[in-house]
Amino acid sequence: MAVQLVLASASPARLATLRGAGLAPYVQVSRVDEPAVIADLESRAGALPPADHALALARAKCDDVASSVAAQDGPQVVLGCDSVLEIAGEVHGKPETPEFAIERWRRMRGGSGVLHSGHALTDLRTRRQVSRTASTVVHFADLSDTEIEAYVATGEPLWVAGGFTVDGLGGAFVTAIEGDYHNVVGVSLPLLRELLLELGIGWWDLERSQPGS
Repeated sequence: MAVQLVLASASPARLATLRGAGLAPYVQVSRVDEPAVIADLESRAGALPPADHALALARAKCDDVASSVAAQDGPQVVLGCDSVLEIAGEVHGKPETPEFAIERWRRMRGGSGVLHSGHALTDLRTRRQVSRTASTVVHFADLSDTEIEAYVATGEPLWVAGGFTVDGLGGAFVTAIEGDYHNVVGVSLPLLRELLLELGIGWWDLERSQPGS
């Protein structure tokens, strides 16, 4: 029986990436309060490195959905993901406001950052979880203020990690990538395959979309 992949994310880009790989994920969005999760962890362990920041949120999202997803007869795995951009050791998530997005891009232009995507995968049959972070270096074009303001005015950068996309309107402003392209979109397919194997699940064991669907 095929294994159902439950995606604990509202990201259209992650869903599109998984579907593009021929998978048929079921989406159940987590209800995690991200700032509260990070504040709690940092109160106990101090400031988190950017890669650990992304992984902690991925685990929290995975745990939240794994505890509430409706069970079915067949096997299921829950995938939680979270992405952040690291610039000079600092964590940058979603800008959320035009002012922050413009400030972010003025800092990023002509430079580079590291996009970290945390992945946590739980097998609902055994409740075993495996998790890891994938990291990709992203190089940005040297945009003018006018280009930055026009891009921010589209609204796209406000609600994506790092304030940019590589698979959307922001693709023209990414000059090079060192590492996994899909990781920058939000989910690393090679890493997902490796995590599945750690749980004893093969890539082709996942429920797949029907041709033409």
